Amino acid sequence: MIRQLFSIQQRFNSVVCHLDGIVLLLIRLYLAPVMAQAGWQKLSNFDSTVAWFGDAEYGLGLPFPLLLAALASLTEFVGGLLLVPGLAVRWVSIPLMITMIVAMITVHAENGWLAIADANSWLADGTILTNPSVLEAPEKLSAATSLLEEHGYIDWLTSSGNFVILNNGIEFAATYFVMFLVLLCFGAGRYTSIDFFLAKRFSLPSNL
Repeated sequence: MIRQLFSIQQRFNSVVCHLDGIVLLLIRLYLAPVMAQAGWQKLSNFDSTVAWFGDAEYGLGLPFPLLLAALASLTEFVGGLLLVPGLAVRWVSIPLMITMIVAMITVHAENGWLAIADANSWLADGTILTNPSVLEAPEKLSAATSLLEEHGYIDWLTSSGNFVILNNGIEFAATYFVMFLVLLCFGAGRYTSIDFFLAKRFSLPSNL
């Protein structure tokens, strides 16, 4: 009985393993527009991006702001584009992971974990990282809604979705980092990437 179950498991594994390319494709297609848009936004407003990278008062206060802004912008934009066809995915994952680490440390860490303020979350009470003002989010949201109901066009303003309080924590950047780590470890995916067919064409390891 155990041998039969093990045999079924092996056959199941042999089928499922061929789906890894689809999983990795979905990860790439999820990340591609996020990264490309972020890079394009920086490039389109490059002077402002350089100023934000260098200014210690309202920005990041980083050294060599022109160089770092150019590297971050191009990494996100070009890297995002390369994710779509699955070209050099392992290579582009490395600088994109570094970009996410820098973003987490310099931009998001002081705000804790949550990207959207949610006072009901167990992450809002200091369990991991926290921004104390998250606990005030419901009161702020209620006050803003009341003002808009009295003086604004609340129905029009909320027709595309409800208002939220942005906390700007590390949640999204950390999630993207993990997804890039998956691509670094497993590659662009078999059958769904240029990397796979290049490896096949030149008899390179198929896990590129």
